[in-house]
Amino acid sequence: MGILNFARREAKTTADARLEAFLEGYSIEVMPRTAEKVEDFRALLPEGTRVYIAHIDGTPIEDMVNTAARLADDGFDVMPHFPARIIKDAATLEDWINRYQTEAGVTQGLILAGGVAEPHGEFHSAMQLLETGLFDRAGFKRLHVAGHPEGNRDIDPDGSDKMVMEAARWKSAFAERTDAQMAMATQFAFDAGPIVAWADRLKAEGVTLPIHIGVAGPAKLQTLIKFAIACGVGPSLKVLQKRAMDVTKLVLPYEPTEVLTDLAQHKLDNPDSLIEKVHFFPLGGIKANATWIQENGGESGRPAADTAA
Repeated sequence: MGILNFARREAKTTADARLEAFLEGYSIEVMPRTAEKVEDFRALLPEGTRVYIAHIDGTPIEDMVNTAARLADDGFDVMPHFPARIIKDAATLEDWINRYQTEAGVTQGLILAGGVAEPHGEFHSAMQLLETGLFDRAGFKRLHVAGHPEGNRDIDPDGSDKMVMEAARWKSAFAERTDAQMAMATQFAFDAGPIVAWADRLKAEGVTLPIHIGVAGPAKLQTLIKFAIACGVGPSLKVLQKRAMDVTKLVLPYEPTEVLTDLAQHKLDNPDSLIEKVHFFPLGGIKANATWIQENGGESGRPAADTAA
């Protein structure tokens, strides 16, 4: 029995080490209205954590900039969204960039199409925003773009990934002609298999952008299924549906331990994989997500307040 217990502890330590290493330098996403509910981000997140600020249609730019300034003042690496379809024109884009820089010191952004069906103005894709050259002229140091491990029906209505892959190749080529560092941040998924296969295919297609894999944080199963359907999550949705059929797991919150451990092992076995970091969607709340990382990430999850102490 003693030998068995030792083997279990050793296996857990190995798994934890993999996960801790993979979680290092993770990022997380907030919205102005969810950020308002957090009294002190330094009690939750490690110093310097990259915090994406999602720009939902209808959110005033003032709220976005104020949230960015607050997070930057607290010592976090702020990356606001720039959704093409809600930006009316180049003048609006330039104004947003200028306000983020002058009021919050922002030098990076996630450039994406955005989730609205009809563009509000002249832009409909991330590529159009990048082609304006405004981010380069403003001296942005880092530009992230969207990735879709399980496809995107908005881009490829026929269910294929033809246009998604073409866009990925274009973005990768753009990275060669900008001074900014680039990476691909993805939609969340629940199964490592499709993610790994997609990353391998991108590499085979000549894409060289590092991938920051989107993962849903701990949340109620019903909440995740609702978001997954709304966001067009593909085959890996079956992981949640299978879990929902198990009565013993139905009332328990979903945690991303399995998918992240599998991805961590893949990265350990394939250090040249495009998969580089983890990006969390805190669908069950920022505090719940941060607590899970603190419990599973070791030093990678140690909040800034603990470091200061």
